[in-house]
Amino acid sequence: MAGHSKWANIQHRKGRQDAARSKLFSKLSKEITVAAKMGDPDPDKNPRLRLAVKEAKSNSVPKDVIDRAIKKSVAGEGDDYEEIRYEGYGPNGVAVIVEAMTDNRNRTASVVRSTFSKNGGNLGETGSVGFMFERKGEVVYPVDAGDADTIFEAAIEAGAEDVESSEDGHIIWCADTDLNEVSNALEAALGESESTKLVWKPTTTTELGLEDMQRLMKLVDALEDDDDVQRVTTNFEATDEVMAQL
Repeated sequence: MAGHSKWANIQHRKGRQDAARSKLFSKLSKEITVAAKMGDPDPDKNPRLRLAVKEAKSNSVPKDVIDRAIKKSVAGEGDDYEEIRYEGYGPNGVAVIVEAMTDNRNRTASVVRSTFSKNGGNLGETGSVGFMFERKGEVVYPVDAGDADTIFEAAIEAGAEDVESSEDGHIIWCADTDLNEVSNALEAALGESESTKLVWKPTTTTELGLEDMQRLMKLVDALEDDDDVQRVTTNFEATDEVMAQL
């Protein structure tokens, strides 16, 4: 499994998502407001908003919070947010992509740069690590959604590119521009997904030992604690033995 997928499993095992639930709700709400502001406030007419709402629901964001976020866009709030991507290196040269949404570019850049330097990383120029990733659509289904063959057939029928099935579940990959269409077809065939979103998928990975892995987790945790940071993706690879010790 790629770095970001393992990272989600680590977060789950550490219980971090529960501890940061209100912060997570805030980040997902911000994405909904911006998506609605940039297009139509009706999710059925706005693919990006539909995906944002879907992701919020999969993380148990209450309906009233979602509705309130959409209403903010109609009221003209959230229109000063700017989407920025930062790229850099973590421990042992692992690549890190930071996606932020901010109303103050200078503040966010300063915090991200400081966080990298305080945690053994280096913030690079845009494009410095991006070439090690591909922009892809990712749809995740639980193990009980079906066996590997069933999921694979449904995915190919839906227009997906690849499927990774394991004891943790099924990850279905598609072109970034096809995500809305593919996820709709999958939903018709397999039901509601656990997660549907655009991600940076590593094309090359960097293997980390336990010490570097712990340092990377500290860096990613610190970055994710910033309210302006929406998502952090890395290209780490680690053995099952190392993962078990985290």
